[in-house]
Order: sequence, then structure tokens, then C-alpha cells
Amino acid sequence: MSAEPTTDPIALPDPPTDLSQVPVDLSQMSADQLLRLDSQICFSLHAASRAFGGVYRVVLKGLGLTYPQYLVMLVLWEHGELPVKQIGEHLRLDSGTLSPLLKRLEAGGLVRRERSSEDERSVTVHLTDAGADLRAQALRVPHRIVAATGLPLAEISTLQTLLRRVTAALDAAELDTACPDTTDQDAATP
Repeated sequence: MSAEPTTDPIALPDPPTDLSQVPVDLSQMSADQLLRLDSQICFSLHAASRAFGGVYRVVLKGLGLTYPQYLVMLVLWEHGELPVKQIGEHLRLDSGTLSPLLKRLEAGGLVRRERSSEDERSVTVHLTDAGADLRAQALRVPHRIVAATGLPLAEISTLQTLLRRVTAALDAAELDTACPDTTDQDAATP
């Protein structure tokens, strides 16, 4: 059984509006259904992430920020000066990814990095006046993003709650025990 090709490689069919039609568990899905691209939660998240990236690219252009730089600025606007390590923890980024972002923000005059006199390994990031002032312009960004989603705030809140639950579950998953590989079992099934 072959699927008809589409011209848009990330076009997904609309999800069922009648939730009683959604299988309760994976055992109710055929092998063909299990391996359909539109059945993969990871692809739905990937496609949404790419779509967000495109919208943020346009919205943040006026601020002179990339999306990852915007995330760093959000953390600093919320928490004030922080060590690089804590910024990385908030953003789930390692120092190898974060350091170039911080260098570009510093070159743009938005942040200042300062090595700790107590611990040479620790670098604290401070907002400059220009970085602090950029916050007022950034207040427009969430409004534009919410409008671009086409979702009411209640649905966005529900989506955020679900995504936090998924993230926590994936972080806690022990793949060798929590998600057993069923390929051996399937091979034994007639």
C-alpha cells in the first residue's frame, strides 16, 4: 500500500476532530499506521519548531537578534546577571553552544561577560544598558507569536503544559527498561 505523494513534504493531515477515533494504545494501530510520518509525535514537534523558527526569524529581525540570542536575553531579563552555567541550565544548552551566542551578544553591546575573581572557571553574564533597554522593544514579540499561532491563550497554555509533561517524561525515561524493544517479540509473533 503506497501513499500518494504530496507537493509539500511537511504537510500533515488534519488530526481527527472526533477523539473517540484515536487509538487508545499502540497495539490498536497497524504496522503501516505506526510508521506513518504523521503518526510520529517527534515529527509534529519538529515541523512546529521549524515553523516557529521561520516566524521568529522575521519577528526578531527588528531587534537584531537570532532566536537563540533572544532566548539568552529572555533568561537575563528574567533573572538578571547569571553565571554562564546557569544560563545553559535554563536553556538546556551546553557551554560549547552558549559561548558563541554570548560572544555575538557581547560584540553587539547587549551583554558583558566577566570572569569571577573567586573562581577563574566561572564567567558571569551581565546585561549592558543597551541590553536592558532592548527589553521594551521585545515586549511586542510574544504578541506577534501568539497571533501567528492562531490559537487562543487557553489552548497555548494547555499545549505548554502538555509539552512540559512530555519533556519531563522524556528526561526521566530510562530507555533500556522503560521502553523495551519489541522487535524480538514481534519477530516471534506468527
